[in-house]
Amino acid sequence: MTNILIIGATGTVGSMTRQYLREHTDDQLTLMARNTRRLGTIDSARETVVTGSVTDAAALQTALQGQDVVFAALSGNLKAMAQALVAGMTQAGVDRLLFITSMGIYNEIPASVGAGGNLAGNPILQTYRDAADVIEASALNYTTIRPGWFDNGADTDYQVTKKGEPFGGHDVSVKSIAILRVMRLAHDPQYGARDSLGINRK
Repeated sequence: MTNILIIGATGTVGSMTRQYLREHTDDQLTLMARNTRRLGTIDSARETVVTGSVTDAAALQTALQGQDVVFAALSGNLKAMAQALVAGMTQAGVDRLLFITSMGIYNEIPASVGAGGNLAGNPILQTYRDAADVIEASALNYTTIRPGWFDNGADTDYQVTKKGEPFGGHDVSVKSIAILRVMRLAHDPQYGARDSLGINRK
């Protein structure tokens, strides 16, 4: 059993990750979101709810207590959020961070996939790159995850690429992202350690 904090638990990826963990593991989950009413039914035997933003230091410290793994799927000022997470996790003594960024932040998308999706041609990705740089400069055992454009497909046939390798495809199912984290990253602290993994549909 692993204690997992899901930050952004009401979002698309956070919700799917929560569902997959509930159905396929005996993990204890802490669900953190600004609007926790959107979480729906809570399994009181396995789930704890914390209302607040990741940049709220007090709420974050409450959520971090006793955690083994932190998973964050966020939007907004990602650099500030990453800074708050690194500081908060360091203070709480929690080491393992899984953080969603985006494909293209290292200009790793080849022309065959669509190089226009790279940071060089898509400045909206800068906030994801800034967050990744903050996390990579930390002492945490992090894995940043760079998904393709995610959809609600039921398929789970995915490909993983490491930082420095060309990205393999344009899109990926949300379910595949959840499986990558749940089955591998959240339960194997050595897999993807201090690395950035791209994930796309095969």
